[in-house]
Amino acid sequence: MEGVLQAGDAKDWVYKGEGAANLILSYTGSSPSMHGKVLRIKKILKDKSLPAPSCMVFSSYEQLLWGHIPELLDSVKQDCLAQAYAVHVMSKHLGANHVDGGVSVGVSRDFLELVEKNVLDSRPAWRVNASSIDNTADAALLIADHSLFSGNPRGSSCIAVEIKAKCGFLPSSEYISKENYIKKQVTRYKMHQHLKFHQGQISRTSEYNPLDLFSGSKERICMAIKSFFSTPQNNFRIFVDGSLVFGGMGGGADNVLPAEKDKCLEDLSKLSGLELPDFIELLSEAIFKSGVLGKLLATQKLDDHDIEGAIHLYYNIISQPCLVCKNITDVELLRKYTLLHSLSLDKSLKIVRDFLVSATSKDCSLMISFRPREGGTTDSVYDSVFLESVKQTYEYKAYFVDLDVKPLDKMEHYFALDQKIVNFYTRNQEVMPSPKVTNTKDAVGSRGGPNHPLEGPTF
Repeated sequence: MEGVLQAGDAKDWVYKGEGAANLILSYTGSSPSMHGKVLRIKKILKDKSLPAPSCMVFSSYEQLLWGHIPELLDSVKQDCLAQAYAVHVMSKHLGANHVDGGVSVGVSRDFLELVEKNVLDSRPAWRVNASSIDNTADAALLIADHSLFSGNPRGSSCIAVEIKAKCGFLPSSEYISKENYIKKQVTRYKMHQHLKFHQGQISRTSEYNPLDLFSGSKERICMAIKSFFSTPQNNFRIFVDGSLVFGGMGGGADNVLPAEKDKCLEDLSKLSGLELPDFIELLSEAIFKSGVLGKLLATQKLDDHDIEGAIHLYYNIISQPCLVCKNITDVELLRKYTLLHSLSLDKSLKIVRDFLVSATSKDCSLMISFRPREGGTTDSVYDSVFLESVKQTYEYKAYFVDLDVKPLDKMEHYFALDQKIVNFYTRNQEVMPSPKVTNTKDAVGSRGGPNHPLEGPTF
């Protein structure tokens, strides 16, 4: 399968999942060099009025924004921007050992059109209605399938968990208006859940609190993981030997019905040999020990101005009158915004660049994979955790995925969505339904955690 993927290769690729920007295919053919690989194919939105989910080409302003990294500018010409951004930008923040840039491979239009036809029945209907494969693309990204280990010990299974953690801190920016002060007290994730419920995108709000997952406390990390089992939505998926056993394929699973959950957990136990409390303990310990969420949180906190501050620097960069300032009546706030508009171009570029890197880190996923360590093995390249409850050592690896460049012209969308989320929550928080208490405690047995702590600072 050297060179460009052609129509004849399409039969060897099957649907694995998708996000807003990319469709993911798994390789099932006979080429040894392709085993354990996935292909990330770019998508385009059918509604052209919506902002693109990721950046494919650079505008003149984006060339200004990223011009200090020549590899990024060169990658646009070679249609491999996603790879270059992961390697030359995100790995600097998240750690090169946790970022897989992959390799760019050529794809023909015939290959893309056949793939789209072949996977149509596997895609969630709402994804099909919203987007399609970009069949004008010349390349796709080939990366390791991080839901697998290469060379698994005979008779053992690889368990992998994909977590879309979302924003793990409460903003404290001085540029947040008094009307939006609630942002400093309630997580963005929780507020957005209420808007999604109102819009009919979800049938109930999630019990997941990102502050628990990012807390640095094993007890609270366990609580966050338990909450995923009742409302995984697009935040949580489990794979065994590369096959999905829990969560939604298209990143849109709303919740899991009790019967479905019991079946999933039964399958997980049979395939992995772990009961749910053991599995939660294993995942919590690996998250805690690896420190990967500390790197992710630090990257998210590059956004120290909040969108309510960064939007003004965006208008500095594009040399346009600020559409936000014209509606401000708070004299003190307007004074702060005026000072932002007086900043140099270099300073404006730095703040917006940090905001966009942070936006990528708030929207990416963490993939953690486990396999039992063979007895007597001491020279493994992988980190490990010992699970006391089953007297077994597990090797693990952790990688961040979905590290796409966020388009500069999405700044206005970010601001508008932020205002919509906060305004809705502020108006309706007293009448919104609380998350329905589920039987998660019964599922996890006697190792269930304490009552939920108040939302507060992390790390």
